Amino acid sequence: MDMIEEHPHRYELVNELHARPSSRMPVPGTTVHLAFKHPRDAANRDRAEDARHLEELCQRHAAPRPDISAGHYAARLGRYKLRWESHTEFVTYTASTPRLPERPFDPSAAEVFPAEWQRESLGKRIVAVMVHVDYLPDDPQDIQPFLQDWFIPDSMAAVWVLEEVAIVAGDFRIDPAGWMRFAIFVKPGVPQDRVGRIVQRLLELETYRALSMLGMGRARDLTAQLNVLDPRLNQIVQSMIRSDLPAELALQELLAVSAQLESAAAAHAFRFGATGAYEAIVLDRVRVLRESRFAGRQMLTEFMARRYAPAMRTVKSAEKRLEDMLRRTERAGELLRTRVDVERSAQNQAIMQRMDRRADLQLRLQHTVEGLSVVAISYYAVGLAGYATAPLAQRLGIDKTLLIAVLTPVVVGLVWLSIRRIRARLHADGDGGH
Repeated sequence: MDMIEEHPHRYELVNELHARPSSRMPVPGTTVHLAFKHPRDAANRDRAEDARHLEELCQRHAAPRPDISAGHYAARLGRYKLRWESHTEFVTYTASTPRLPERPFDPSAAEVFPAEWQRESLGKRIVAVMVHVDYLPDDPQDIQPFLQDWFIPDSMAAVWVLEEVAIVAGDFRIDPAGWMRFAIFVKPGVPQDRVGRIVQRLLELETYRALSMLGMGRARDLTAQLNVLDPRLNQIVQSMIRSDLPAELALQELLAVSAQLESAAAAHAFRFGATGAYEAIVLDRVRVLRESRFAGRQMLTEFMARRYAPAMRTVKSAEKRLEDMLRRTERAGELLRTRVDVERSAQNQAIMQRMDRRADLQLRLQHTVEGLSVVAISYYAVGLAGYATAPLAQRLGIDKTLLIAVLTPVVVGLVWLSIRRIRARLHADGDGGH
């Protein structure tokens, strides 16, 4: 049987679908999650540094040396199960243990990630989450005192998820130890892989929320820059209406504004694009949790609508304003170029008119010179002819004055005909050359 030739990436692409299976999360248990990102140009970072940092962690816990060629890694670090993943501009570390600290959300639960090791990372910590997973009491209202003690009521969201198999709660605030807290209370009998999916979606929600908020700072910086450029652009447009600024100078000023806008667009394009992608992931993670209200508490969708959505609208507004100003400069540039072309055409027409007048004057001058040339040549020709015919006129008894009078019109006519013939021949040679 003949072998069928496979696409070289077929198996690689299929295996990628199963490269990151959902973790099984025991109940009770604790999960700590970190994300590190380089402050600048993170997408082009040296990924060997990420590998070095991961390898240092593994060495601390005597774990196998990591192979990160696939962009992910899993190992056991003591009583913790570690998962590491490399993303476009950040890396994540997630460690889970089937234990709960004596005091909920105690920083000692994150001892798997030593503070000294975290400080060694070239990337900066942008996400630090601790998830407390426990069983839900028979009466769900019994968790209310815990929620009041662990979270700030004003910003807390607490919801049923996945058709009321678990309650997820959190206030999206950072505690004094630097961790963001979430609690998950699971009904008895829920499979560990399902609990793992809840934890994973919650961690992804917070990770991509934090990363998408990076666009907020960029939007503020861009807005301040646009606030300076917008009046300059308006002034250029107004000068076009009043015609109080030469088109050439207005075009130069417009090019300067346009260059700054294009530079801003290039500088912010990646961040704004990433913010839009991260926002979509955040909203998707909220949706797949299939939340329902618990005890009248704020829902995740309500929290996002009140606290998160305005920030995303600010980013989109700044991006749209930049695009609008780029289009305005493009339209103003077209108008200015048209105005410059019209002015240049008028200047060229005036130059042509002056050249026509100059050519007419040159033609008249040429005719005048030709007339004077006829007179001058005729004068000398008559004199020569008079001297040449004087002996003959003396023999014939013709007076010299009469002889000159007779020769003058004849000589003038011959000179005039000769000059016309020469001019006609020169014109004919010129036309033949073209």
